[in-house]
Amino acid sequence: MTKYKFILSGGGTGGHIYPAIAIANELKIQYPDAEFLFVGAKDKMEMQKVPQAGYEIKGLWIAGLQRKITFQNAMFPFKLLSSLLQSRKIIKAFKPNVVIGTGGFASGPLLQMAGSAGIPTVIQEQNSFPGITNKLLSSKASAICVAYENLERFFPADKIVLTGNPVRQDLIDIDSKRDEAIVFYNLDVNKKTLLVLGGSLGARRVNQLIEKELPNMLSQNVQIIWQCGKLYFEDYKKYNQPNVKVVDFIERMDFVYATADIIISRAGASSVSELCIVGKPVIFIPSPNVAEDHQTKNAQAIVDQKGAVLLKESELESEFSIVFEALLKDEGKQKQLSENIKRLARPGATKAIVAEIIKLIK
Repeated sequence: MTKYKFILSGGGTGGHIYPAIAIANELKIQYPDAEFLFVGAKDKMEMQKVPQAGYEIKGLWIAGLQRKITFQNAMFPFKLLSSLLQSRKIIKAFKPNVVIGTGGFASGPLLQMAGSAGIPTVIQEQNSFPGITNKLLSSKASAICVAYENLERFFPADKIVLTGNPVRQDLIDIDSKRDEAIVFYNLDVNKKTLLVLGGSLGARRVNQLIEKELPNMLSQNVQIIWQCGKLYFEDYKKYNQPNVKVVDFIERMDFVYATADIIISRAGASSVSELCIVGKPVIFIPSPNVAEDHQTKNAQAIVDQKGAVLLKESELESEFSIVFEALLKDEGKQKQLSENIKRLARPGATKAIVAEIIKLIK
């Protein structure tokens, strides 16, 4: 049997890293003898998270452009050239059958050099509004796996495959883990659990909101698992107490989802896909600081199907406490949101993406 080789690249945030790991895990199930190599950006979180998942990773000297004039921007051409040369060297040495990119700084140079070398490439685009890197790479890509319809205005229509976003397979059956998760987090079974997700790096405005609302929430017999993100942990760890678990990063996402009765979350594409699988009542607070406001569009797609509540950052001061209290008290609304968001899930997305990859190696 042929021993296939795959290079995967995705990083910067968990939203790029975990889809890549999910794809690798599924490929490994189908090809146990396959070899895998990840390529990431030096000093980014993938350099820790990928080895923890059991895969080798090499780092490129690359970073994104800043929106203002900085020394880092002046260094960008040198970093890009270095990363292109390093990517060519990695590809030549490893000889992959297919190269897969899930977004992030490092995937650009890697997929560019793979395409130039005639190696099939797959782009996995998670968002409703693609980033500039994937748009530039799309003309040479062999297949583009997307999670949203109507992306023909960004990508060649004949290369687009609607698959959904890859999700961790350990989220498929979280209900069976609830008792174990409650013990793991030392939670009170008589209290409702609020899960706050600001993304792996954290969300400043969401953290400020929770800090302000904490006394009010606790007065309503609620306990909180608050992922404040690694950028903000030092600022908010002081709020740790029996009914408030402040964490920088969550390793066992299946456990926190299993314990949650209500979830407050940003609306990054991977988070939205996971929350559809999980099927819990969600209040989305999209980040306004992203290209084309795509987080709001991601969340709105769920709200349009009556599957979640959406609050813009500009509405938090006046609306949040009213909306939260109403949802907390209305078990019928919680059940309706759970049922509706679960209908939008694509639990077979990872297998569908892997099926497209396999087509390229046969």
